[in-house]
Amino acid sequence: MSDAAKDRLRLWLRLLKVVRGIEQDLRDELRREHNTTLPRFDVMSALSRHPEGLKMSQLSGVLRVSNGNVTGIADRLSEEGLVERIPVPGDRRATMLRLTPAGAEEFARQAEAHQEWINEKLRDVSPEDARAMAARLQAFAAKSEEKEHANAQ
Repeated sequence: MSDAAKDRLRLWLRLLKVVRGIEQDLRDELRREHNTTLPRFDVMSALSRHPEGLKMSQLSGVLRVSNGNVTGIADRLSEEGLVERIPVPGDRRATMLRLTPAGAEEFARQAEAHQEWINEKLRDVSPEDARAMAARLQAFAAKSEEKEHANAQ
């Protein structure tokens, strides 16, 4: 294995370790402070960015999970009055999901706490370094998506 390949592998392993550690801490904080899960938070987050609502299939695509995973979470969030199901005109099989006002309020509380947790976890990263790292990762993600899209055609 070349030195460049070893360096890239080390980078990947370090990224993975950091992300998994932060993700586990977030899961623990969400459970402890808000009696919720990271997948529920992710669903509410996606819906908060689409106040008009999303079809279940769109939501699955945004989250990159199966429809089955989203359905169970949507069922529970609906039972709790945090999301509402809206029939899609002209398509009896499709349903849109949208945050209810109570869901939007609850998500706002969770999102504020989430931001504080992340800020605390990454407190040793300067704002300049955070912007630079985020820009490099975004550029990498965009390039990967271009390749993925080209291969799909």
